Amino acid sequence: MQTNFTNDQLQNKENSSSEQIIRKCVHCGMCNATCPTYNILGDELDGPRGRIYLIKEMLEKNKPANKKTTKHIDRCLSCYACMTTCPSGVNYMHLIDHGRNHVEKTFKRPIFERFVRSALSFILPNPFIFKITLLLTMFIKPFSFILPKFLKNSLKLMPSYLPRKKLKIQKVYPIKNGKTVARVALLTGCVQRVISPEINESTIRLLNRHNVEVVVLPEINCCGSLNHHLGKSELAHKSFIKNINAWHEEYLNNGLDAIISNTSGCGTTLKDYGFIFRNDKNLRKKAKKISELTKDITEYLNDSLNLKFKKDNSTMYKIAYHSACSMQHGQKVHTQPINLIKKTGNKVLDIPEGHICCGSAGTYNILQQKIAKTLLENKILNIKKVSPDFISTGNIGCMTQISSGTSIPVVHTVEVIDWLTGGPKPHKLKNL
Repeated sequence: MQTNFTNDQLQNKENSSSEQIIRKCVHCGMCNATCPTYNILGDELDGPRGRIYLIKEMLEKNKPANKKTTKHIDRCLSCYACMTTCPSGVNYMHLIDHGRNHVEKTFKRPIFERFVRSALSFILPNPFIFKITLLLTMFIKPFSFILPKFLKNSLKLMPSYLPRKKLKIQKVYPIKNGKTVARVALLTGCVQRVISPEINESTIRLLNRHNVEVVVLPEINCCGSLNHHLGKSELAHKSFIKNINAWHEEYLNNGLDAIISNTSGCGTTLKDYGFIFRNDKNLRKKAKKISELTKDITEYLNDSLNLKFKKDNSTMYKIAYHSACSMQHGQKVHTQPINLIKKTGNKVLDIPEGHICCGSAGTYNILQQKIAKTLLENKILNIKKVSPDFISTGNIGCMTQISSGTSIPVVHTVEVIDWLTGGPKPHKLKNL
């Protein structure tokens, strides 16, 4: 795609990077074929190609975002299915992030939108505040019928109870018996540690059982992706910098073989730290190292450990594996979790149109409820076609979204692997 940036504009490193991305686009439109929003809405501007034109125009003309441009950029899920499809290697992920930052800096949203986005930015990355908020919503839920539709739909995504933590909170989880084969840091997440602590507990238990020492740094709460995708770059960068410095210090002082993420959206952002700080002289080496060390839990288990599976041939489950967008398109991790589940002796079912987003996409199911609902309905229909006993996935957002649309149990992949290598059966599967 031809660009018309001035030399002065290209002195800006963000503009220079985006210009190179835009020039790779050859207008073929193959991205639209796999774009969920384009397929639902049928509008060229609601596909990657159209959004590239909108971002290009904003940046080239150095003009503030308008209502129309903001609408179409906001509708992007950041599922990155377009990047899997693109034959020219257009890094749409980095371009849409730049577009969102420009929108946030130059467009004044309606007051209610600003309030909702600021509330999400404040509440979700802070586990303590998020927990208090959830407890309040539990009291409000019985009266949700009197609330506006937006709030009513948002409350549906909130859990009806908060599971108790079974594992004592500590910085280091050493192995109890045998020789330590590796030492890893675990990102426990912000939302996940509150609504599904069992995911982190399964991860720690599983790694410890296979002689891997686990470190959980108390100063790390959020990976920064939520604010990053909301276009709130300053807040996101505060989280990025804190995380990079903390993990790098631990890496230098005590050694780390990997940084483990069990939430694929977080893992995608961690793996992008190196790019985000590529122009920062003080942080780029540290950020690059953190990105290199980051592994999704299933990626690490499949590639680095020899798991001890305890197969029970008396009961075989049909498991539908939902590959989160951030996992399959963002991190290009797809076969590893499937391989792990197959090793349990159970049957893995392919969900039709498995490359299409479920509609969660961070805060998308709150901010773009109508589109998210359509995507969820389509996902549930496709899951029902394969009639699974339960659903396995690697992202808390997908788990929450899919659970809101079906009674079929949804568990994290690491819970399944933990269970079938000697850990407890996930409580969501107690009736199976």
